[in-house]
Amino acid sequence: MGKPVPVPTPETKPFFDGAAAGELRIQRCADCGQPFFYPRPSCPFCASGAVEWFTASGRATLYSYTINHRPAPGFENDAPYAIAVVQLAEGPRMMANIVGIENTPDNLVLDMDLEVTFEQRGDVTIPQFTPAGGH
Repeated sequence: MGKPVPVPTPETKPFFDGAAAGELRIQRCADCGQPFFYPRPSCPFCASGAVEWFTASGRATLYSYTINHRPAPGFENDAPYAIAVVQLAEGPRMMANIVGIENTPDNLVLDMDLEVTFEQRGDVTIPQFTPAGGH
């Protein structure tokens, strides 16, 4: 059994299309200017329906994490792995896995610099994060 593959919806399709193109795309409000994540049809700050997609920098910091030692189906070969909340340079937070580093408390330092990377799962590409500069 492989890792779960998300099914894009009309609201999330631009996010997954961006990931397939190697870009981290999030939304912002055209009225108040606030960026936000997860995709939605209206601004969570001012309720405006004038939202637009833009390509984020792909830079982030580690905000929080947990290390999962009991893998979910499809993640058996990855344990232990980090389930993290990252703070994007643009402001919003999102959940992702931390890859490219052994997932131990010594290596996962809060506020460490991260950069986006992408993992192919079936027909869908998923953003993940790795330590910036390959550390």
